[in-house]
Amino acid sequence: MAKPTGVAKGNLLAAAKQCLVDKGIEKFTLKAVAEQAGVTQGTIYYHFKTKEQILLEIIQSICENTWDELLKDDQQLIQSALQSAKNRYENKDFYQLFFTLVVLGFNNPPIKQQIGRILENENERLFNVLTKLWGKSPIEGVSIATWSTFVNALIDGIALQIVMCDDFHEDSFYNELEKILLTLYQLGK
Repeated sequence: MAKPTGVAKGNLLAAAKQCLVDKGIEKFTLKAVAEQAGVTQGTIYYHFKTKEQILLEIIQSICENTWDELLKDDQQLIQSALQSAKNRYENKDFYQLFFTLVVLGFNNPPIKQQIGRILENENERLFNVLTKLWGKSPIEGVSIATWSTFVNALIDGIALQIVMCDDFHEDSFYNELEKILLTLYQLGK
């Protein structure tokens, strides 16, 4: 199949994100993405072989953009990280999509591998942030690698509660989580 001309994959991904926002995951199809982007379905299939592939690339794109934005502010790293996580929660479609793909990954090895790579990338970025922030673990015998996995799992676990529990009080939770993380930061110094 020849490469379609004049359409960048990034533009198609942006159209796919908008399509997901407009239609929701239930009505999200490659045909709908093609209509949103103003291209043929063949163009979409050239870049994305399956619906799941484009959904995974949306997740990966959001994660990378979040980390790129987060790493710009060294002075308020903890507050920036928490605000970044809160921003993801405010867009509940992100976590609905993420958790849907996680469930699909239980029975689909390629999706499982891609979600695993996304999680590993986030753990690595957290490791770099925590190493920069703390220098060494605030608790002897607990590695920064363990902390990074723990924090990543904590954030995703909070997201699950926010998505599933209508009365979850995320603002008060985040205020207390910030206190915990700032205390750990002081211990690590």
